[in-house]
Amino acid sequence: LKPATSRKRPLKSSTQSKEPPVAALDAPELAELVDECVRRQLDERLGAVEARIDEALGAARAAQGAAPADRCTIVAFSNDMDKLLASFVIATGAAAMGMQVSIFFTFWGLVALKRKTTFKGKPLTDKMIAAMLPSLPSRVGTSKLNMLGIGPEFFKHVMRGKNVESLPELIDLAEELGVRFVACEMSMRVMGITAEELRDGVEFGGAATYLQDAADSRVTLFI
Repeated sequence: LKPATSRKRPLKSSTQSKEPPVAALDAPELAELVDECVRRQLDERLGAVEARIDEALGAARAAQGAAPADRCTIVAFSNDMDKLLASFVIATGAAAMGMQVSIFFTFWGLVALKRKTTFKGKPLTDKMIAAMLPSLPSRVGTSKLNMLGIGPEFFKHVMRGKNVESLPELIDLAEELGVRFVACEMSMRVMGITAEELRDGVEFGGAATYLQDAADSRVTLFI
């Protein structure tokens, strides 16, 4: 006979917590829980996307606000007839398109604004410069084919035959279209040109005046 063996039951700790059994979810509750999780994740992702869209729109608005204005600024440096013609053809064309146009006349280009030439009261150097410069826009030469002064008259004849406006006519047209004429004050002092020698309606300024216009222009030209 085998001796009887006693079996000891394992002692349960009094501190051991008893977790309640998890109740099984039925189908409608499970579907509702899944929908809630999906909605939460979608809200998080859509929130990030909306934030990026708002950031991009803000940058686009800022860039649009910093864009140059519908303006054209031209520096008229030369007093050659063909180059001045190009300046005023572009200026009148831009003004006809509704753009704000300003022409900054400096050094030789100041001749385009002259309505007369005076010598009285000027020092000798200013008189010498006045004598060597064209007295009026209608008397400027050409950069090519000047032919000792014959070239400008030849081109004027050709332009009349082809119904092309002359330089004085283009200057008057530009003024009628509201093109701003700005004369460089420093160049006027150097060249000995006075305000009384220039046409009416001319503004006076310096490099800062030009730069202010050019910085806010879609088109800037140096001719």
